[in-house]
Amino acid sequence: MIPIHKIKQNQEAVIEALTKKHFKDISLIDTLIEKDEARKNVQKKLDDVLFEVNSISKEVGNLFKQGKAEEAEVLKNKSSELKSTTENLSQSLKSIENEIHDIHIQFPNIPHESVPKGKTAEDNTTVRSWGTRPILAKNAVPHWDLASKYDLFDLDLGSKLTGAGFPVFKGKGAKLQRALAQFFLDENTAAGYQEIIPPLMVNEASAYATGQLPDKEGQMYIINEERPFYMIPTAEVPVTNIYRDKVLSLQDLPVKLTAFSQCFRREAGSYGKDVRGLNRVHQFDKVEIVQLVNPENSYQILEEMTAHVEGILQKLGLEYRVLLLCGGDMSFASAKTYDLEVYSAAQEKWLEVSSVSNFEDFQTNRLKARYKDEEGKTKLCHSLNGSALALPRIYAAILENYQTEDGIKIPDVLVPYTGFNKI
Repeated sequence: MIPIHKIKQNQEAVIEALTKKHFKDISLIDTLIEKDEARKNVQKKLDDVLFEVNSISKEVGNLFKQGKAEEAEVLKNKSSELKSTTENLSQSLKSIENEIHDIHIQFPNIPHESVPKGKTAEDNTTVRSWGTRPILAKNAVPHWDLASKYDLFDLDLGSKLTGAGFPVFKGKGAKLQRALAQFFLDENTAAGYQEIIPPLMVNEASAYATGQLPDKEGQMYIINEERPFYMIPTAEVPVTNIYRDKVLSLQDLPVKLTAFSQCFRREAGSYGKDVRGLNRVHQFDKVEIVQLVNPENSYQILEEMTAHVEGILQKLGLEYRVLLLCGGDMSFASAKTYDLEVYSAAQEKWLEVSSVSNFEDFQTNRLKARYKDEEGKTKLCHSLNGSALALPRIYAAILENYQTEDGIKIPDVLVPYTGFNKI
């Protein structure tokens, strides 16, 4: 959540920034501020009454010691009345705090000033590109046909076992999948990220803390609705929550974590040529990188994380481009996002394989992930994460871009992981 003090101190700037994200309920800002002022008034009344109760309790004790029982009884009766008042004020305070929370969680994060205006992906800005587009043979085919030809993965079998969007990888196809995950993890750990193997389900508090709830509830698989667990849409959720309710020292920062996991997303079940094969599935593998950092250099780290992902793509020899997302195409929680897309030669289209985002203190305010600065003051960290990388479309691009008339060449950097150089 955007810290309320930021909204109150920079109300006009916040309104202007939220319009970049096409947030429609701007009037909620006034409501939030009014409710917060009302909360402060109730809190002050409660504090005053509690102070008076405490003072009376001390005075009652002194009166009893002095043998003034009648005066003590009068004050005890007054104290009892005040305690009833504190109960009412406490209930009022809790009620208004709940109202504030329900309003507060509706606000998306404020986009960084460098984020361009725009509504859709067509309004995103190409920052840079790298690589050479492969020239394929005339009989080149997309990855789903290659998978069938070489028996690499089977979506029909996945539909039989589970449902649409759950691929089954087989033989060399399975080994290529495993090789990619191991290669990505090795690249990340070599760059100083600590490897984590997280749970594949999280509780409601964890999903809320990183902004999946309430924004993406419809996209998540829910297990046991009475006491819900959520199948993770990305390892970002459990990994970032490791530091929920933690206070770090300045020397602990940056925290750098990486994790491989399966990911689950209900929204994948659309139809058409853009979602064929591995382009969009319900279950997929992904390697994630997460950092918790000093706010002073979070945007420098955003650039470093993006460059790190680019380096992996370069080692795979895949043509890619880096896009700066416009306000309308950003996620609910992000302050600035770069998308990285690889070119799929057989499909003749760009495929998104990574998003690298700075959330500033939006997530950490929910997480209560904090650090102590040089003066000993407790402040919110900034959180960032990125895909390094999501496997399905990388897998698809490798099959398509490296296909030849007599098989599929394996990128040189993956051969030590696969044990073979051609499919």
